[in-house]
Amino acid sequence: MPDSNRSTRSSRKRPRQRLVIPVVAAAAAGVLGLTFLVTSPSGDGSVGLLTGGGQNSYGDDQDNDGDNNDGDDQDNDGDNNDGDDQDNDGDGEDGEVVNEGPVEDDFVDIEEIEADNDELDLGDTGTFTVDCGVNANGLFNSENVIVNPGAPNGAQHVHDYVGNQDVNRFSEDVDANNEILAQGNTTCDNNDRSMHYWPVLRDRTQEGRDANQEGGGLDGNVGRILTPLEATIEFRGNAQEDVVPMPEFLQIITGNARAFTTDGENANAQWTCTGFEDQISGDKYPLCPEGSDVMRIMDFPSCWDGENIESEDNRSHIVFPDEEDGSCPDDTQPVPQLRQTLVYDVPEGPNFAVDGFPEEQHAPITDHSDFINVMPEDVMQEAVDCINEGQDCS
Repeated sequence: MPDSNRSTRSSRKRPRQRLVIPVVAAAAAGVLGLTFLVTSPSGDGSVGLLTGGGQNSYGDDQDNDGDNNDGDDQDNDGDNNDGDDQDNDGDGEDGEVVNEGPVEDDFVDIEEIEADNDELDLGDTGTFTVDCGVNANGLFNSENVIVNPGAPNGAQHVHDYVGNQDVNRFSEDVDANNEILAQGNTTCDNNDRSMHYWPVLRDRTQEGRDANQEGGGLDGNVGRILTPLEATIEFRGNAQEDVVPMPEFLQIITGNARAFTTDGENANAQWTCTGFEDQISGDKYPLCPEGSDVMRIMDFPSCWDGENIESEDNRSHIVFPDEEDGSCPDDTQPVPQLRQTLVYDVPEGPNFAVDGFPEEQHAPITDHSDFINVMPEDVMQEAVDCINEGQDCS
């Protein structure tokens, strides 16, 4: 029987070579004339601009080319802000910041990964795809409304957001947060106000714009944020029985941002390249050949307990189907299974990394994603009917 604490692709801890990154002397607090995207406090979910430096609302202004408020090289790379037990040992000598990870061993030539054709057959079930864009407008913050609601810089890394745009007014009150989500503007079709967010991927050969900000350089997340070339939001069926509608405000997470320091607990990272989709690594960044792009695949749990939209551990209310036959555990029922697929044009070589907590060292096994369902009831029912009837709809 599966459980919510499964580890699909664990990785043994290994010694990490320390990489030293020069600090840009001009990146002093208050010097950078940055612009931030913030959500209107009126509750309509509109996005406005705020200029200044050092803000942790984390919606820096964008060129819409992926040149977003990223995490440049930084001193102070060990500020923790949320009571996490971290030394983060970030200060180097002579104006340098020490940033550990990723290391050379975190990367692999995609052609060295063996093909895995054992993906569970979902039979004649259908799919329902939602177009939510790629975050071209550059909406970011370093919070996490599911895992650490209301905590400024609660994630200590930057998230991309698609779907719901009202992301900067959350508190510890889940009901109040859901009211905000119910009113927010959205980038998704069909007035789908669901919130999708995942840690950004960065080009570490270029300077980012959030070098002097929490979640960015101050927490060791350096480089220019990359906007996905594609972001596919797809809901799929269950191998054994019909799916039922997700309840409104159902919270789901996949993967574990702390998988490196917990020996792969709850890890569910899937890295590959376009054209090599059957060659997947859970603990290595793929080095793709010319003409192929890096791909992240996020599969979410889909066996719901039929009662709760959240749980204290953020996992036990909705778990994964059995890996062998796709059945849901007793006392759970299948809902549409969310898959997010992200595609990126990355710099050549081992020069990109996912954002993460400082002590996780940007290990690829820490990749993760989060989702809150705010799909209109009639659209959710359309998705359920489409999936159960074996159609491919959007």
